[in-house]
Amino acid sequence: MKRSVQIGPLVIGGGAPVRVESMLKTPLTDREGCRDQCERLVAVGCELARVALPRPELADDLTWLVEHTSLPLMADIHFDPALALLAMEAGCRAIRINPGNMPLGRLNDVISTAKALGTVIRIGANGGSVSGRQMEEAKGDRAAALFLAVREQAELLLNSGFEEMILSAKSSSVPECVRANVLIAQAYPGFPMHIGLTEAGPGDGGIVKSTAGISALLAQGIGDTLRVSLTDAPEREVRVGYEILKALELRSHGVNLISCPTCGRRRADVMRLVELVRPMLDGLPDGTSVAVMGCEVNGPKEAKHAQYGIAGTPAGAVLFREGEVVGEHPFDALPDVLPAFFTGTRP
Repeated sequence: MKRSVQIGPLVIGGGAPVRVESMLKTPLTDREGCRDQCERLVAVGCELARVALPRPELADDLTWLVEHTSLPLMADIHFDPALALLAMEAGCRAIRINPGNMPLGRLNDVISTAKALGTVIRIGANGGSVSGRQMEEAKGDRAAALFLAVREQAELLLNSGFEEMILSAKSSSVPECVRANVLIAQAYPGFPMHIGLTEAGPGDGGIVKSTAGISALLAQGIGDTLRVSLTDAPEREVRVGYEILKALELRSHGVNLISCPTCGRRRADVMRLVELVRPMLDGLPDGTSVAVMGCEVNGPKEAKHAQYGIAGTPAGAVLFREGEVVGEHPFDALPDVLPAFFTGTRP
């Protein structure tokens, strides 16, 4: 049976769509900055954001933020169970902890408070946090050691009668991360899982690494919520997350922009056409396909499934909707023609 947990209005697992989350990169001391970042994240579709609570004196700032944003928040706690208790008192209905780093007596306090308040607990380990004992038990297999770390944490909660949890194992190694999560999914079928690569890095490398690992898991049906951990703005993490889900046809968020890679046969500067078309995509329904093609070979026939399409021709560009040509125009006329085309009138 597929389990679900609920963080405010947000349902994770249980057949709900794979959720896209991020983490605030602004310190809690900057209240307005945190609120503004939450608003920007909501605008790009973020559904959950982690926020670091490293010191008890920041609890009031967390309370303020919870009261001033509609974005569900998960407090990120390391080592100190007192901070987990403060986060729940501040109104956070989700916390991320490592139970293995907490004294059992204090962990029980955290669990009992979470039960009373209906708080979800995300547990898990990163590649850099496995112990020497776990590595020895796993015979040097880091993926197996990650799994053992998560299993120990999960059993601590389950033995206390707590099941409202999300499981997570992360590494900066794609194969290691994938194998660890497969082991967790096999051992705890049905429990919601958070997936992603940790410390994936900046730019293209970070995006490719994250996409490789996340896609390998999602393709196996593993993962209920994800984060693309980039050295970049959190909004970009969210956009990349949705692009991964869109490519796997798991969610439709925003427009599906299709464009050919171009070749010597092209009749048009496809990159220029893409930049011309891109500003007109805002407002189109989620899941709309827009095709930008360089020539008649890749034009209406190959992209006939697209709701809107444009392809280069010897005379300029042909416009089509779902394979039906609706007009042909010289390139210099396109800035005037395209707005009407994308609003549904015949150009």
